[in-house]
Amino acid sequence: MTESILIQHLESVFEIFWGLKALGVGLKIDDFGTGYSSLQYFTQLPFDTLKIDRSFVFSMCQDNQSMDVVKTIIELARNLGMEVVAEGVETLEQVDRLRELGCAFGQGYYLSRPVRADQACLLIEPTGTPEPPVAAAE
Repeated sequence: MTESILIQHLESVFEIFWGLKALGVGLKIDDFGTGYSSLQYFTQLPFDTLKIDRSFVFSMCQDNQSMDVVKTIIELARNLGMEVVAEGVETLEQVDRLRELGCAFGQGYYLSRPVRADQACLLIEPTGTPEPPVAAAE
């Protein structure tokens, strides 16, 4: 779910999200940092994961402000007991920076091109080969 959708349907979201959480469904906020939500929602809703928008990941190695935003989102997630996923990981330099900042999960072309579900299973089966630099996320 994106921040924008959350804001548009705020009144009905609270009950639905808590009901989903009670069923064991994990809740992720997609494209975090590009919407207009209040940080108050993150203390009231049962989110498990923040997904850093690719626009920040793309420019974080060239732009100190983007790097600061990525670092802040990672710290926010950590402080709220959430996982964080970096979207749009396309270079080894981005992987290295994300690891230095404590981001354990990423998704993007550097890790894998989009694949069908049956192919994805093959990517995550144990093979005895070294682990990828950052774990791919859904």
